[in-house]
Amino acid sequence: MGRKYRKVVVGGTFDRLHLGHKALLRKAFEVGKYVYIGLTSDEMIREKPYADKILPYELRLKDLIKFFEVNGYSNYRVIKIHTAIGFADDMKSLEAIVVSEETYKGALIVNRAREEKGLRPLKIVTIGLVRSSLGPKISSSLIRAGLIDPFGRPLSSGNETPEGKAFKGQKRNTYGDTYGETEGADYSD
Repeated sequence: MGRKYRKVVVGGTFDRLHLGHKALLRKAFEVGKYVYIGLTSDEMIREKPYADKILPYELRLKDLIKFFEVNGYSNYRVIKIHTAIGFADDMKSLEAIVVSEETYKGALIVNRAREEKGLRPLKIVTIGLVRSSLGPKISSSLIRAGLIDPFGRPLSSGNETPEGKAFKGQKRNTYGDTYGETEGADYSD
């Protein structure tokens, strides 16, 4: 099956890789032959909600790479970004940007920056938000606050560990996926 675009870009912090992140990344690989991922630097995230709980860049990078490996994605490059636009206004060969409903305005800013540099604007591929049972969307902020898990399920008192990361009787990795003693983690969903 051919991809619609040769080179696409997607960007984010990708902290506590959750179902929303995975949907965004899957869409990028669905529409693009080559996927460039802008991963925010530690310096960029200082003003985010619960910034002190955001995983360091190297761990977020490791989580992304593991997700790509488990899902068989190989045509990608992760690039550390230090601004919201990152490298998207410098790469002439990019054709599309993949965003969520929530980050659509960011794509418009990227396109404005590209046009100012004489580059073609990117086609914008938008996905819907992945809903949480607690609210309108799954977000890393809600996960960092200890309100939901990476699947969007609410965490209630007495059901989580002191770190707020697991339900009783189940172990969880940083992806929020459950695993047994010998099964290993499930990074696919």
